[in-house]
Amino acid sequence: MSKTGSRLIQAAKEAAAIAHGEMAPARIYMPADIDLKAVRQKPELGQDAFASEFEFSISQIHDWEPQRTRLSGAMRAYLMIIDRDPE
Repeated sequence: MSKTGSRLIQAAKEAAAIAHGEMAPARIYMPADIDLKAVRQKPELGQDAFASEFEFSISQIHDWEPQRTRLSGAMRAYLMIIDRDPE
């Protein structure tokens, strides 16, 4: 069996164990706010380049950076990944 196949089987077993209450689901720390400017400056990108590189609109960057609008949980998770490994 391939490595991917083995991982999928293991993931299915873990999902079944969680569903049956035999195992607790994993927890991840999700900060309430993310400093988008700090994340953006880590790979040394301007607002336009950052938006283009990571598939955001420039209007989203303009709203998120000064915290005019709040980031959704999915966006915070995506920015945490970008912050850890911008490549």
